Amino acid sequence: MSLPSAQGRLRLGVNIDHVATIRNARGGDHPDPVRAAEIVAACGGDGITAHLREDRRHIRDADLARIQAATDLPLNLEMAATDEMLEIALRHSPHAACIVPERREERTTEGGLDAAGQHNRLAPIVARLADAGIRVSLFIAPEERQIEAALRLKAPVVELHTGEYAHATGDRVSVELERIADIAALAAKNGIEPHAGHGLTYDNVQPIAAIPQLAELNIGHYLVGEAVFVGLEAAVRKMRELMDDAR
Repeated sequence: MSLPSAQGRLRLGVNIDHVATIRNARGGDHPDPVRAAEIVAACGGDGITAHLREDRRHIRDADLARIQAATDLPLNLEMAATDEMLEIALRHSPHAACIVPERREERTTEGGLDAAGQHNRLAPIVARLADAGIRVSLFIAPEERQIEAALRLKAPVVELHTGEYAHATGDRVSVELERIADIAALAAKNGIEPHAGHGLTYDNVQPIAAIPQLAELNIGHYLVGEAVFVGLEAAVRKMRELMDDAR
């Protein structure tokens, strides 16, 4: 099956992890990531992304069911490829599960998942998630070998890590942008739906949003940061407008 370009509106998934980070900094229940999910649903977001980390530094186990109950938006659960996270995903049955690399010492997810080098570990996890009706995504660097690995794993979605693009300067910006565009096209040509995310801001999102094969962008930290100044609704609406204008 070939997907030459994404059909319709470019979706915006909003990662609400760092609302929970602020909550956990002081303890208690405020600010509540569930309220953030409700605001995203009310102002044009297309999905909620939440990363349940091994150390529970932001999203907690109990948050998942509460988020699912509070909004009809699809939940994209970011998870490490561990038996613990697999069982949690199977128990909550989110719309999608995005398998990400995870190291305890990192501040945020650094780089893409090495799907090519971890095939034997990933294959049974991808299969069990798929059998449960959960749409599997792999968070990968924009590299041909990782698309080939996603094909072998039968993952229907990949999310291309845009961190190198987001942090690039000078001539590297166009180089990284072209790399993402080429790999998005390769994924779509092979029947894999390409998404993208990491480090996207008002200033750099439009060239990514203009890539025709991309079906979804997942953006979190920047929007939560902007929400401190203008509110989450205004932050999401502005990102939505920039994405729409790029298309």
